[in-house]
Amino acid sequence: MLRVLVILVALLLVLATAGYFWINSRINSVESLTDYDGRPAATPGEDWLLVGSDSRAGLSAAQRKKLRTGSAVGKRTDTMMLLHIPSGGGQPTLVSLPRDSYVPIDGHGKDKLNAAYAFGGPTLLAKTVEKVTDIRIDHYMEIGFGGFVGIVDAIGGVNICVKQNIKDPKAGINLKKGCQEMDGGTALGYVRTRKTGALPDFDRTQRQRQFFSAVVKKVATPGVLLNPFQSIPLAMSATDSVAVDPGTGAFDLLSLGLAMGGSPVTTAVPVGSLPTINGASVVKWDTEKALRLFKALAEDKPVPEDVLTK
Repeated sequence: MLRVLVILVALLLVLATAGYFWINSRINSVESLTDYDGRPAATPGEDWLLVGSDSRAGLSAAQRKKLRTGSAVGKRTDTMMLLHIPSGGGQPTLVSLPRDSYVPIDGHGKDKLNAAYAFGGPTLLAKTVEKVTDIRIDHYMEIGFGGFVGIVDAIGGVNICVKQNIKDPKAGINLKKGCQEMDGGTALGYVRTRKTGALPDFDRTQRQRQFFSAVVKKVATPGVLLNPFQSIPLAMSATDSVAVDPGTGAFDLLSLGLAMGGSPVTTAVPVGSLPTINGASVVKWDTEKALRLFKALAEDKPVPEDVLTK
């Protein structure tokens, strides 16, 4: 009996090791984190820049029609979040960075935060986030529309609690209020719609944080990780559609999932005003509160309660 147990343990270790190297070999990397004069020094804990792009790469014409993604070419950043994982294993903090945030961008004056991606791709976006937050980014991760749908479907859908009825033909959804299982296409429509609230983009950032937390929490459950019928399609879908900085590997992604297994603190950068500048509506941060938020993260401390937003 002992001999059989030893053989089984050895076999599991071999399979786990083989799986690790297989996943690592499939991970897509993208240049994003570079050194430059004045770059913030390394801070405690781990800081991730999570980016959702509106790339249609990998989607057929039929899929674009079904998912209501349109057919725009190129890539723009639709979602940007800063995730801080404490060094002591406490609650992670997930912060939405509004795409219309009016910030300085090297070589381009002041503009909307997502313009940094349009001007210089992941490298300029990461640099811009580092400079405005004074937090050094340790890991960069990006996913497009196609990958978004594939990951949700690979884990058998995700449970999301909808605060109100939402009908949006452009996003392909007709949702009723309440908690419900969503497949990939429905979840994509849910986080993309602008049919809610007086400030639709701020509602969207809430839904994006809600969705990301729900997906990562489910991915980290034994029911997914130990089930080859879900874990293997998940690994294939994720590695086909997610791009990370060259220094990020399978172990880092697993650590991210395990850290998010609990209930993270979710918030957004505090907003000061919503002016129109050069004919465009932008978001100006509440400078004092934003500085306190990022200072707490840089020092690996809990974010002050009065700085947190819903």
